[in-house]
Amino acid sequence: MKQHHSKQQPPIWLFDLDNTLHDASSAVFSRLNGSMTDYIVQHLGLPRQEANDLRVHYWRRYGATLLGLEKHHGIRAAHFLAQTHELPGLEAHLRMPPCDRAALKRLPGRKFILTNAPADYAKRVVTALDLASCFEGIISIEGMRVFGDLRPKPDARMLRVVLARHRLPAHRCVLIEDTLANLKTARAAHLRTVWMQSYLKHNPHGPEAGAHLHRRPAWVCARIRRLRALHTVFSPSP
Repeated sequence: MKQHHSKQQPPIWLFDLDNTLHDASSAVFSRLNGSMTDYIVQHLGLPRQEANDLRVHYWRRYGATLLGLEKHHGIRAAHFLAQTHELPGLEAHLRMPPCDRAALKRLPGRKFILTNAPADYAKRVVTALDLASCFEGIISIEGMRVFGDLRPKPDARMLRVVLARHRLPAHRCVLIEDTLANLKTARAAHLRTVWMQSYLKHNPHGPEAGAHLHRRPAWVCARIRRLRALHTVFSPSP
């Protein structure tokens, strides 16, 4: 009877932040890319075009510019994250559909943010979107070190460590993401996966630019364009 009861528990929802909960393509990404390039110019002394090329190179090679800067240039992660994510006036530009906000607040089950962004930025975004009361916690890049090394999404070891730290059973967790590589790792770790596609067509900066949005890879359990669809995507049982 106990086992049957546990299967009726609602999922544990892990939400990516940018381009999943809100339209980061128009509000954040171009400014963030610019601030990262500015940081490289200032702290590595490179001309702007070389700095921008290095930013893109590390992003493509490691999945995050910060990892390359930390590995090859000794840049301190906390300093980089604080400097590049200041983004004055950010809150005034954040948008999400009201129906998604309402649906998220009604969605049963525990909810966490799981983001490669820093905690202060994530808190600003969630607060500005009037979603702070929805989430039990924010799991940000600062909490993604494994044996001293920074390992953000899609790192599989980090995902296992984070789930164990928060005592979240993988088979009950659902990751909602716009990035296919992150979903692939999560599915391999026995989480269910939802590909959020709402903002991909208008995101020239992201890893899914040009992705075939009508194709559903084997590691994607469901595709959605609105968060309200989560109410019907999964039944409570795993």
